[in-house]
Amino acid sequence: MHTKTFVAAAVGLGLITLSACGSSSGAQASGDSKTVTLVSHDSWAVSKSVLADFERQSGYKVRVLKSGDAGQAVNKALLTKDNPQGDVFFGVDNTLLSRALDNGLFQPYEAKGADTVQPQFRVDPAKHRVTPIDYGDICVNYDKAYFSKHKLTPPRSFDDLVKPAYKNLLVTENASTSSPGLGFLLGTAAQYGDDGWQGYWKKLKANGVKVVDGWEQAYNQEFSGSAGGKKAKADRPLVVSYASSPPAEVVFADPRPKTAPTGTSYGTCFRQIEYAGLLDNARNAKGGKAFIDFLLGKEFQQDMPLNMFVYPVVEGAKVPKEFTEYGPAAKDPQTMAPTKIAADRDQWVKSWTSLVLK
Repeated sequence: MHTKTFVAAAVGLGLITLSACGSSSGAQASGDSKTVTLVSHDSWAVSKSVLADFERQSGYKVRVLKSGDAGQAVNKALLTKDNPQGDVFFGVDNTLLSRALDNGLFQPYEAKGADTVQPQFRVDPAKHRVTPIDYGDICVNYDKAYFSKHKLTPPRSFDDLVKPAYKNLLVTENASTSSPGLGFLLGTAAQYGDDGWQGYWKKLKANGVKVVDGWEQAYNQEFSGSAGGKKAKADRPLVVSYASSPPAEVVFADPRPKTAPTGTSYGTCFRQIEYAGLLDNARNAKGGKAFIDFLLGKEFQQDMPLNMFVYPVVEGAKVPKEFTEYGPAAKDPQTMAPTKIAADRDQWVKSWTSLVLK
């Protein structure tokens, strides 16, 4: 997911250096029963007033360790799981969930308010090792000005993207290094099946798809519809991003435009869900449980959209008008069971790399 700087989660597995909000290390902070240490990706964000409410009401201080992109953060947490850097991990998504669960990253905890999570987002009902917190849709975004100027209808589906009219227009992220890139690959696998997705990517490659390492480069340097792309004189009017990217373009524009400069091709979406979990061997398990409860509370759930540009998972949580007007969630996105992702993800990425990058 992306923040005010539009930083998206990536799936690289390299080791990273932790950056802490505060002067103490994560291990030291977790040893303090009055401190809860959250380990997350770089896109974690919350309003100061909302976090202050939790601290005042619970009596805990919160320290945040941002551990790079989502895949890096998960990898670091797995490498340190016997002596974890913190108490709670936020930001593992459904594309990487099996890796975390299979390696014993989390201990069971059924959060207060778990029954308010919309049923379609609930997982691991027997053990409650993770709690759903938010969701978003990885989709192709388009530059409205480009398509208007060229009197061309924007693509609406995966099938459209391989048509000659859209040759050399799409930029996507590397499925082996980027969460939206991986999500887009999974979306095509869900659409065309085990026997059809590779043939689809052959057509997409022949139609001039451009692949870059990560979301930041794709969206802010290659995509002509973004504020960054305009400055960079980008020439790709189609990009793999999020359904929530158009409202972000509006929110951070100065002055705000009356309409979003970008749109979403809703027939290309893949649903991404993020979870939080109580780390195994957490030093402050009690505080960690209280923090997970807070993440499911309506105050935090309703604060998330304009901070991390994701949608809340609890029933009844309000979504800001910027989302309903400029970036509603997909009505019928592609989805895939975590067990299916676990079984095939690594082989799909290997095959995709050989097919598209060579």
